[in-house]
Amino acid sequence: MQQNNQESPTNPCNVCGSHHVSVLANHSRSGKPLRTVICNDCGLVWSDPLPHNPRSFYEDDYRVAYKGTYSPKPKHILRAGKVALYRRKLLGKWIDQPKKILDVGTGGGEFAYLLQSLGHDVNGIEPNKGYAEYSKQAYGLKVQVGFIQDIQQPDESFDLITIWHVLEHTENPCDVLTKLHSLLKPQGTLVVEVPTIEATCQSPKSTFHEAHLFNFNLDTLRKLGEKVGFTEVEHNISADGANITVFFQKNVTATKNDKELKIPGNAERIINIVNNHTAYKHYLTAWPYQRFFYRMSRTISEKCATTNFVNGKKLLDQLYA
Repeated sequence: MQQNNQESPTNPCNVCGSHHVSVLANHSRSGKPLRTVICNDCGLVWSDPLPHNPRSFYEDDYRVAYKGTYSPKPKHILRAGKVALYRRKLLGKWIDQPKKILDVGTGGGEFAYLLQSLGHDVNGIEPNKGYAEYSKQAYGLKVQVGFIQDIQQPDESFDLITIWHVLEHTENPCDVLTKLHSLLKPQGTLVVEVPTIEATCQSPKSTFHEAHLFNFNLDTLRKLGEKVGFTEVEHNISADGANITVFFQKNVTATKNDKELKIPGNAERIINIVNNHTAYKHYLTAWPYQRFFYRMSRTISEKCATTNFVNGKKLLDQLYA
């Protein structure tokens, strides 16, 4: 990792508005140049400048770059279906009654389809044309092709909004949460899940990459929610420490004072974690070996489960049954 030299960012911090940053890294996991900075006043981490045009990248290139396909393959459907079941369990009491739900970044539609099968009125929005069209045709979902800023829904339309591993990909997370705040009914619930910058289960060289424009920890995500008028009611950290899920409730009080948005000591904490996550220390833990065997077993089980693949709906119906 880089020495933490003082730098000036292209844009101010999305959480606290500060212009005081340090450099965390200068390369992505692919080895290409990627300047990653951290706000010295609150600890938000982001790519500066942005490595691509988010709109064109996520509309056309992202799924092909990371999945190798324009629409989901059978193994992707199975994998996402299992994740959907995990998310259903995570939501628990929040979906015990029928609700009007918006799923932001619907992907191939596996989670939205599960919610729909449980009796919820589900809308989705997905920027990737191939995945969005697939989810509509395969599962009969109500999915708009586009970004959340373009959604065609009136204010206060939804009881619950979920946004799983999307916020870190957006060019302005504050604007996204502001839009979601307006779409929620009074006292509505927003569920946000993102990877945490404090994760050490991954290889150190994989910490930063072009697709993740912003990197949060619990403190910065919580503070960003407060900035636009949300209050955290609970949170969850995944067993491997890789992801944080925050349940926010909509209120009418937003934190507008930049001083209140600063998080003393958070930047130093994150810098210490990132700089101490070395390859030597990583390979002395069980994480790399557990990941290897998990991926090997997953590949074998996915091949077995998709051998007689007919279509995505049949595969998910069997899985969700």
